[in-house]
Amino acid sequence: MIEEPVFIGEREISVAAIAAEAQHHPAPSAEAAWTAAARALAVRQLLLDEAERLEIAGEGLTDAEGRQLADEDARIEALLAREVQTPQADEATCRRFFALHPDRFRTPPLVEAAHILIAADPADDLAMGLATGDARTLIRQLQADPSRFSELARSKSACPSREQGGNLGQVQPGQMVRPFEEALFAMEPESLCPNPVRTRFGVHVIRAGRRADGRALPFEAVHQAIADYLEEASYRRALSQYIAILAGRADVRGVDLGVVDGQLVQ
Repeated sequence: MIEEPVFIGEREISVAAIAAEAQHHPAPSAEAAWTAAARALAVRQLLLDEAERLEIAGEGLTDAEGRQLADEDARIEALLAREVQTPQADEATCRRFFALHPDRFRTPPLVEAAHILIAADPADDLAMGLATGDARTLIRQLQADPSRFSELARSKSACPSREQGGNLGQVQPGQMVRPFEEALFAMEPESLCPNPVRTRFGVHVIRAGRRADGRALPFEAVHQAIADYLEEASYRRALSQYIAILAGRADVRGVDLGVVDGQLVQ
């Protein structure tokens, strides 16, 4: 990776400044973090230069918690408040969005879950094979006598839930690791998964209890959330377009700001 300074016109953003900023941009690689930091500092400088050109000051501005903003941050806030304005989302717009995306506005499904965990390292093929064999034995025992689930969980499970007979309570999507969740939500209520389920924790024997499917929420319950979402999306588009305009006017060197069709590509 070649580390080089960024220039906005004649203003230099040094390699040291970009390296320091990169610490605040977690990324899959050092190069990606560097690029994100360089872009962030370039955009900040574009905004500061425009605030200076328009003679915008930001004295007295505070953050959401009432703390006074630093001078540069206050000037950027004042600039954006003046130059980037978007309309509020009216009720008709919110209702259209609600009608077009009904699946977004449902309570999540819930399934009562219980399991027995046979702990094993997924990187150890032998250990996982033995754990899978143990899980298959447990499944056969439970198929013969389902009433033994709590007993076997207490004596065999490596999960703290063994103290509750393997009971995990009500589970909704996003709470469990993916293989476990995919198996659980594919099961019929009050059933035992016929196959062991492998995850990064080992091998699971899974039982599904009662299921409550998600229900549609009324518009009134989500009206404000929709309005907030639409207004935030509108603001982000407008901000992207505004920064793209500033970048188009400036001589930016050392970083690609990713301007496509008049907008920044995030």
